[in-house]
Amino acid sequence: MKALVTRLDSFGDVLLAGPAIRAVAARADTVTLLCGPRGAPAARLLPGVDDLLVWDAPWVGFTPPPVGRGEVDQLIDTIDADTALILTSFHQSPLPAALLLRLAGVGFVAADSDDYPGSLLDVRHHRAPHAHEAEAALDLAEAAGFPAVDDGRLRVLPPPPTAGLTGPAPTSSCTPEPASPPAPGAPGAAPRRCANWPPPGTGWWSPGARGRAT
Repeated sequence: MKALVTRLDSFGDVLLAGPAIRAVAARADTVTLLCGPRGAPAARLLPGVDDLLVWDAPWVGFTPPPVGRGEVDQLIDTIDADTALILTSFHQSPLPAALLLRLAGVGFVAADSDDYPGSLLDVRHHRAPHAHEAEAALDLAEAAGFPAVDDGRLRVLPPPPTAGLTGPAPTSSCTPEPASPPAPGAPGAAPRRCANWPPPGTGWWSPGARGRAT
């Protein structure tokens, strides 16, 4: 099964789609995420996403682009999926995206919709009142046949190794520094001094310094 998940708005909205995407990925052979340019950086952080399509939809955002026949035709020609979930906020309609997915030949489309969808949706799900975005997306995924496979928490991919860019982590040995007895009523913990930190030549700055120390 080739699945497509659509979330066309912002960075945070795409991150909140993560649990639903993992639910879809557990049962699909591949998952493509269709998102807008503001959400694309978040999409690259999500587990379960095999491919990414970025398209600036003319019905999303505060400054949407004009409708372009060429861009729409190119998107329709690019989409290759059997099943699709359209994730939206409570005030958004999934029907424009559903129409494009039908024109692209997607056979099964599910979304939350208060509006009558005609033949655009196979699953017309009703969002629970006041549902959190992540929970609403998981509810829709389950209604479409993709139940949750984990605890539903937000997750991102682990960062890549950076030792090749930054070098090995500096070593540090910390020992208590001798101190005079604390004044009455003052905390009694001795300050600690760390050798080899900061690394020589890094230009360490502290709030009490007027310039950079070397």
